[in-house]
Amino acid sequence: MGVSFRCDCPITSALDVLGDRWMLVIVKQMLIEDAMTFKDFVESKEAIATNILTSKLKVLEEHGIIRKMKLPNNRKTSLYVLTESGLSLTPVIVELALWSDRHLRELNTAIVDDEATAFLRRDKQAFTHELRHAYVDKLTRMGIAIP
Repeated sequence: MGVSFRCDCPITSALDVLGDRWMLVIVKQMLIEDAMTFKDFVESKEAIATNILTSKLKVLEEHGIIRKMKLPNNRKTSLYVLTESGLSLTPVIVELALWSDRHLRELNTAIVDDEATAFLRRDKQAFTHELRHAYVDKLTRMGIAIP
């Protein structure tokens, strides 16, 4: 299914992999909303179609952004886990959230304005660190190491 890169530009190359409307949404769901199973993604408020979700998860896995695995105590359910490469997108997700907060709030008045958003505005670096730490800690409690 691979990606063909349009040119040698690093930004364009990143967008060739992540520029689809669903890719960073899926990473965000994993990082912030605790989505780990196919069912978690399907039941999210973004309502991604199952065929599109299947396709996007495969692409993310092919590019080493996520890893598909089975739980040791439940071999039926597949889990999707961010790899170190995927987890390194945390600052990108945070910057998008901050940009949206600053520039889209007037256009989309439904954008959440909660304690997490206030924390992001106050200290972007601490917010980014906390997001990453919380994700790694959750996996550690489950007995999963970051792939």
